[in-house]
Amino acid sequence: MKFKLNILVIFIFSFMNAQNWPHISAPNAEQKSHIRDIHGDQVEDPYFWMNAYFKKTADSTQILNYLEEENVYTQKMMADTESFQEKLFIEMKSRIKEKDESVPVFKDGYYYYTRTEDGQQYFKYCRKKGSLDAKEEILLDVDQMAEGKAYYAVAGFNISPDNNLLLFAVDDVSRRQYKIYLKDLRTGAVTYEGIKNTSGGTAWANDNKTFFYTAKNPVTLLSEKIMRHTLGTDAAKDVMVYEEKDKSNYIGVYKSKNEQFILIHSSATTSSEERYLDANNPEGEFQVIQPRMKDVLYNVYPLEDKFLILTNLNALNFRLMETPLNSTSVEQWRDVIPHRADVLLEDVDEFNRYLVITERFNGLTRLVIKNRETGQEKILQFDEPAYVVYPTGNVEYFTDELRFGYNSMVTPSSIYQENMQTAERTLLKQQEVLGDFDKSNYITERAFATAKDGTQIPISLVYRKGLEKNKKNPLLLYGYGSYGASMDPTFSTTRLSLLDRGFVFAIAHIRGGEEMGRNWYETGKMMQKMNTFTDFIDVAEFLIETGYTTQEHLYAQGGSAGGLLMGVITNLRPDLWNGVISQVPFVDVVNTMLDDTIPLTTNEYDEWGNPNEKEAYFYMKSYSPYENIEDAVYPNMLITTGLHDSQVQYFEPAKWVAKLRDHQQGENVILLKTDMDYGHGGASGRFDYLKEIALEYAFLFKLEGIIE
Repeated sequence: MKFKLNILVIFIFSFMNAQNWPHISAPNAEQKSHIRDIHGDQVEDPYFWMNAYFKKTADSTQILNYLEEENVYTQKMMADTESFQEKLFIEMKSRIKEKDESVPVFKDGYYYYTRTEDGQQYFKYCRKKGSLDAKEEILLDVDQMAEGKAYYAVAGFNISPDNNLLLFAVDDVSRRQYKIYLKDLRTGAVTYEGIKNTSGGTAWANDNKTFFYTAKNPVTLLSEKIMRHTLGTDAAKDVMVYEEKDKSNYIGVYKSKNEQFILIHSSATTSSEERYLDANNPEGEFQVIQPRMKDVLYNVYPLEDKFLILTNLNALNFRLMETPLNSTSVEQWRDVIPHRADVLLEDVDEFNRYLVITERFNGLTRLVIKNRETGQEKILQFDEPAYVVYPTGNVEYFTDELRFGYNSMVTPSSIYQENMQTAERTLLKQQEVLGDFDKSNYITERAFATAKDGTQIPISLVYRKGLEKNKKNPLLLYGYGSYGASMDPTFSTTRLSLLDRGFVFAIAHIRGGEEMGRNWYETGKMMQKMNTFTDFIDVAEFLIETGYTTQEHLYAQGGSAGGLLMGVITNLRPDLWNGVISQVPFVDVVNTMLDDTIPLTTNEYDEWGNPNEKEAYFYMKSYSPYENIEDAVYPNMLITTGLHDSQVQYFEPAKWVAKLRDHQQGENVILLKTDMDYGHGGASGRFDYLKEIALEYAFLFKLEGIIE
C-alpha cells in the first residue's frame, strides 16, 4: 500500500511541476550555404560546416566553441536537477560492490581474474599459479596506469603459450585506435612494441616470439591489413600477411581454441571468408578455407581432425557443417546440424568431447549441449518468461566443464558451471546488488505487439510490483534494430532507480535485430529499413492501448543506430512521445554514407545501402532524420555525443539539433550534451558513466515532475 501512495505522490508532482524549464535562449548556430548535388537532387545543408573539427579545417575553433555553448545551455536548463543528479549518482554507485573479483578462468596452469578496489575506477588483472590459494601475481594495475587520464581503455590481454609474456593494447583517446605493449612477466619490464592504429587484438604463434595483429587505416579506421611481428624487431619491418581489398569488409586475426591454428576472418554484412595457418609455422602462408561467395557467410571452428563450419549457405537461419582439414572447399562440406526454419543457430563453443550450440528460438537465447561421440543433445532449461543465457570463459578445450552466464530483467548477472557429462550445475557467482534490492519486488513480462503488416513484435517489460495498468505510468521504451544485433532482456542495477520511482521499462525487439531469426534482420535493413521504425511506433501504440502508459508519460531511448531510430520516430510521430533520449545518434545518414573518408562508412554499405546508387540514395533520404525535419511540435529531447567518437561523428547530432530548433513549433526543449573527452562508448571508468545516466534519468524525472 505504501508503494501505491508513493506512486500517487509522484503523479501529483508530475501534474504540478512537469516541464518547468528556465527561460534561457538556446545557442544560435550559424548557417553557411552548402549544396549537395547528386542524382539530379540538390539539397541545401546550412550546417555542413560543423564537420570542421573532424576535417581539421579553419572552422575548427568555431565548432568547438559552439559545442561548448550547447553544453553550457544544457547545464543551465538542467541546473535545478543538479542536486538530484548527484543523489542519483550516489544511489546508483551505492548498489555496486566496489571491492569485487571476477570468477577465475583456468588456462594452461594458471587462474586468471580481475579485481576491483574501493574507490578505484578501473581494475587489476591478476593470476595465480596452480591453485586459488597460491600467491597473487598482479599482471597489470590499470588503476595506476590510468592515473591522470581522462579516458583510458586496456584491451586484448593475451598470454604467450609459455605463460611468460603478456600482450595488451591501450587506447587513451577514445577512438578505438590501440597501441600494443608487451610485458615480460618474469622481469616486470613493459615495452611499447611500436605498433599503433590497431584494433587491439593479437594472436600468438606457438613459438612464443611471433604474433599477428590487425592494422587500421589511420583516417578511415578501416581494418585493412593483418601483420606479423617478431619480438625484438622494428615494427616498421613487420610483414603484411594479408591485405583486404574490399572496403566493405571488417577483418581480424585470432587463434583457434585448440591452439592448432591462426585464423584470419574477413566479413562484410552478406559474405565472409576465412584463412588458416599452422600455429607452429608462423612464417608459412595462410590458406583460404573457401573463397568468398556472394551472400554466403561462414565461421570456422577447428577440431582435431576437421573444421566445423557455421554458415548460411542455402540456410537462412544458418546450419553447422564440417569439412576435412586437408580439403576445405565448399564441395566437401557436410551437415552436422541442418537448417531449421524456426531456430537461428548463432554460435558454437567447441570442446574435445562436446559442442555447445548457442541458438535463438522464439526470440530467446538457449544453449544446447551436443555429445560429439553419441550425437545426443540436451537443451538447458530456465523458468523465467524473458532472459538471456550465453557461454562465457570457456578457454580450455580439453574439459567437460561448461561455464555459462544467465540473467534476466529481475535476476542479476549469474555465472554457472555445469558438468556436461554428469549435468551437475554449480552457481559460481551472482552479481551482488548492495542496498535493499529484492528481486521479488519486481515483475518481468513478455508481450507481443501486432505491426501494421501483421508481424508479431516481441516486447520485454519490467516494473515494480504493485504497479497498476491505469494509463498513468511513465514508461521508457528502448530500441535498437540494426546490424542483426539482438537487444536481450538483461539486468541493470542503474535501471532500479527508474523502476523504484514508478517507471515501466520496456525493450522493443524490432526488426533489424535477429531476435526472431535471420529473416528478422533481413526485413529490417537496406530497402526494408522502414520496418524498424514503424515496428517501434507500433509497439509504443500497443503499450498505450494495453494501459501501461499514455502519450503524456511515454518516453523513448536509443543510441548509435538506435539514435537513428529515435530521429526517425520523432519525425514520423512527434506527438507520440513526451521525451526522447538519443545517444551518439546516427542521424545524418545520407551525408555520412556519401563521405568515404568518415570512419567505417564503406563497411556499412550492405547495412544501409550505397547512396552513390540512385535507388539507395532516395530510399535513405526518405527516412534520414536530418533530411526529414519539418515544422512540427517535437518532443522534449536530450541528445548526447562525444567529440572523439569514431563510430558516429560528433557533427551528426550537432547538425541535427541545430536544424530541429529551426523547425520546433512548440515550447519543448532540445538539449545537446557533448563530452569533450570521450568517444562512442562514453566514459572508461566504472563510475564515471553513472554521471551520464544520472543526467538522462534527471531529464526524464524532470519531465514527470519527480523531484527526488
